Amino acid sequence: MRRPTKYTVSARLYDVISFERPVYRAGREAAFELLNLPVGSHVLDLGCGTGLNFAGLQRMIGPTGSITGVDASPQMLEQARRRADRFGWGNVTLVAADATALTSADLGEQAPFDAALSTYALSLMTPWQAALEAMIAATRVGGVVAVVDMQRPVGRAAGWTPLAKLACRLGGSDIEAHPWTAMTPLLQNLSARAVRGGHIQIRVGTVNSGSAEPSS
Repeated sequence: MRRPTKYTVSARLYDVISFERPVYRAGREAAFELLNLPVGSHVLDLGCGTGLNFAGLQRMIGPTGSITGVDASPQMLEQARRRADRFGWGNVTLVAADATALTSADLGEQAPFDAALSTYALSLMTPWQAALEAMIAATRVGGVVAVVDMQRPVGRAAGWTPLAKLACRLGGSDIEAHPWTAMTPLLQNLSARAVRGGHIQIRVGTVNSGSAEPSS
């Protein structure tokens, strides 16, 4: 029997069961604030899932900008397409591709992008380092890259660790991955923010001339 694609059953329910409103939306909003993209920006959303970043990005880039959403799950992309159609966002392009093996041929004419982001996605991937390098390579020199991901809560919030670990386990994430830590040698002018007791970590940095283009 063919093994079901991940999210085959849960894609339609993902926005409800992912703790988006009470917990994880805060990380997205912090990333949007740090990105502060100008109108007309072309953005790569790596591991876009059901398109939960689209509304926040659209507020900044407007109809003259564009979003290219990449995800390996056809079911998640179907929900992302429904979201874009529902709101009339004709500037959204969706690509079914493995982010850890991304090539320039996958990305279309908008590459290199003005910005790239990945929210709660890199910690799902193996090897996530390849996906991070690909999104940086797909962003123009001077463009910005944002990563939002998870770790164990710290300080007074450490008591929430079992719940945070459960949420990550249910979603397939590795709470110990800490993908943002690899951004320091790859990007310049890093900005950092933490929300929800440190459980959610946000980093935004600028691409320098040392970044390579994705392989073709």
